[in-house]
Amino acid sequence: MSDEFRNLHAAGRPLLLPNVWDYAGGAALARAGFAAIGTTSLGVAAAAGRADAAGKTRHETIALAKALVRLPVHVTVDIEGGFSTVPEDVAALVAELAGLGVAGVNLEDGRPAGALAPLHDHAEVLRAVKASAPGVFLNARIDTYWLAQGQPVLEETLRRVRAYANAGADGVFVPGIAADGDIRAVLDHVPLPLNVLYLPGRTDIKRLGDLGVHRISTGSLLFREALRAAVALALDIAGEDGGAYPVPSYDDVQDLIGG
Repeated sequence: MSDEFRNLHAAGRPLLLPNVWDYAGGAALARAGFAAIGTTSLGVAAAAGRADAAGKTRHETIALAKALVRLPVHVTVDIEGGFSTVPEDVAALVAELAGLGVAGVNLEDGRPAGALAPLHDHAEVLRAVKASAPGVFLNARIDTYWLAQGQPVLEETLRRVRAYANAGADGVFVPGIAADGDIRAVLDHVPLPLNVLYLPGRTDIKRLGDLGVHRISTGSLLFREALRAAVALALDIAGEDGGAYPVPSYDDVQDLIGG
């Protein structure tokens, strides 16, 4: 594993990771000075006219990774749930990405229709990945908060954090976690870098740094904001009020492409 990439995950100085869906966006962010970029599975899928989290964009994900590694930045790739439930298949994919020069992958335990992968099964996938590609920073995404719909989920989150750490994960990503107490609980539970999702209007980067968060991802936000900007500008040019066009939500994008 690149020590330089791992060292970007510093408690108190979280890595702000912008997520892209094409080469041009990655190149622009690299030129703007970001040391690392990630991909967004929603952006990659929607740009290909496919639903996110459906396991249908393996080819597009590899093709984008192959392009992005030409940039002078560290690249981490969102591979959804691994595009397979077979540990050996997911491990082979990550090994292929490692061969391209990818520094990290994001591997989630969320499944279609709001389900979570069985804990033991997903831990086995993580073990297989680390055995096949030990040099890749394996960021285990835990979708408990993402799928909670207001239900208390800290206990299950901590159970998964512990299991994934024992399976060899190099970091954990808990999108949707926001309360200080919950964040501290995860940080105190295992000595792994914690990645959280930037939440517009709710995220204070300095506060997260003070709590000890190591990485903050933008997720699909840049992609969704780009959609808003494009439609708003087109409406303005047409003489309509583009300023009234909102940033589409994740569900709005899924609906847009028929997901």
